[in-house]
Parts: sequence; structure tokens; C-alpha cells
Amino acid sequence: MEKTKILVVDDESRMRKLVKDFLVRSNFEVLEAEDGAQALDMFFADQSISLIILDVMMPKMDGWQVCREVRAYSQVPIIMLTAKTNEQDELLGFQLGVDEYISKPFSPKILVARVEAVLRRSNGNASENVLSAGDITIDKTAHIVSVGDEQIELSYKEFELLAYFVENKGIALSREVILNHVWNYDYFGDARTIDTHVKKLRSKMGDRGEYIKTIWGYGYKFEC
Repeated sequence: MEKTKILVVDDESRMRKLVKDFLVRSNFEVLEAEDGAQALDMFFADQSISLIILDVMMPKMDGWQVCREVRAYSQVPIIMLTAKTNEQDELLGFQLGVDEYISKPFSPKILVARVEAVLRRSNGNASENVLSAGDITIDKTAHIVSVGDEQIELSYKEFELLAYFVENKGIALSREVILNHVWNYDYFGDARTIDTHVKKLRSKMGDRGEYIKTIWGYGYKFEC
């Protein structure tokens, strides 16, 4: 059986080895890149890469630019692994389409658990692969969202968030519940992360963004 391929990008060889060792133990195939430029070359040369673990501070090209370049062509899941703990940096990562944000130092076991959770959500469930609400259609297998006859481009996390809203139409969802179901149970990020993603999602949905109702002091509800 072919192993799931992960690209680990970090200019510190010891960090790459640590991450690689734990992923290999969990039966993943791991590719390594020591800077952003090399990472992009490897990613665009290998269409079978299923996930990227990406450091921020690197020579030649930093993680932010790598993320921008990848997101221009692909919605492959990206986990940002970084020593930068500033809130603005974390929000920038999510705005660029990062799916998870893990600060150094970190638990390698938690990293592997998050990798597995992101991949499970990415693979989806074939028996429930199409959702609809009004004129919005979500193909979970193909990772395509259509509004009427027009497709809209969403990041992986924006896609998961919209799918979760549609699956729970008419239900008031707290920010904590959304974090637990969309970001997975061990995500310890600030709940404002959700607000950032909802803002971008509404913008991309145009008039249909009004379907996502804000419940002040609590969370959100999807109605159409």
C-alpha cells in the first residue's frame, strides 16, 4: 500500500530529523526541504504530496511566501511549524490559508496527531461527499464549492468550516464547538481564529455570505 507523502520544510536539520522520525514511525513517507525555494521546487515536481509542514523563518524564501505560492495553485493542507508566537503572525498564517499553526517547542506526538486529523478531514467520507444549501453545492471528495454555476476557491480550513456550517444548518454553534469539530479536539488556539476564517469565507461567498449569521457573544448559525 502506498504511503501518504508529507513535505517537511525547515532550515534546521535537527528539527527536520525530529519531525521526520516521528512521522516515519507512523508510516508516512517524508520529503525534506531546507529552504522555501527548494520546497516549492519539490512540491511542484511531485503531485503526490498530501500535506506540507512549513517553518516560517527560512533563508531564500520564508514560509509566508511559500504558503502564498502554494495557495495560488493548490489547497493541499499546510501546517505551520514555527517559533514565532505573536498573535498577528498566527492570524496572518490563517489568512494565507494555513490549516494548523503549531508553535515551537512542541510535542512530536501532538504534531503527528494533528497531521492525521488534518488528513482524515481532507480525505473526507465518500458516502457523504455532496452537501447542498440553497444554491450552494459542496463536493467533499473533489474539494469543490459552487455557488450557482460558479466555483469559488476556498482554503482547506475555509472549506471545512463551510461544510460544517452546512451540515448543521439552523443550529447555533458556539466558537468552542466549532474549534473542537473543525480544528480538532486538541487545538488550543484563540477562538478569534474562527472570526478571521468566517470573515474571509463570507467575502468569498459574496451575497451568500449573509447565510452565516453571527450570534453575538456566542458563535455562529448557518441559515438560508
